[in-house]
Amino acid sequence: MAARLVVKVTSADIGARITTRRRVPEGFRDAVGILESWDDGVLKVRKRDGTLVEISEESLVAAKAVPAAPPRPGRK
Repeated sequence: MAARLVVKVTSADIGARITTRRRVPEGFRDAVGILESWDDGVLKVRKRDGTLVEISEESLVAAKAVPAAPPRPGRK
């Protein structure tokens, strides 16, 4: 049974943690982070390492809101 890819995020999810999969020339890329903005067809996702990923909404093949990341061992 194949997985069904669905984009379930909207601009109402700004501020939420999301996971995305987008089509790139090499295949697919994933990004998980906080959706900071969604303007003019471009999503801006801030990853845990602080980098900002800009994603064209036309390239999205799947996306959804996800729970906050669990605490990392040894960190408070």
